[in-house]
Amino acid sequence: MSSEDRFIDIEIKLAHQEDLVESLNQRVYEQQKQIDQLEAMLVALAERVRSTSQANQTPLNEPPPHY
Repeated sequence: MSSEDRFIDIEIKLAHQEDLVESLNQRVYEQQKQIDQLEAMLVALAERVRSTSQANQTPLNEPPPHY
């Protein structure tokens, strides 16, 4: 194998690695966007649960309505 062939082989491998790194970078970006969306949904859901439980909370000493 000549030096030129080895150089071409290295360039091909480098091009494949650059392609792979770009693909992985894009995937990480997409996953981070999804994580951000899920975190926002979780915060909204927690707030909804908190406000619903506060609205439905009855005082501890109040007798049930059937008394």
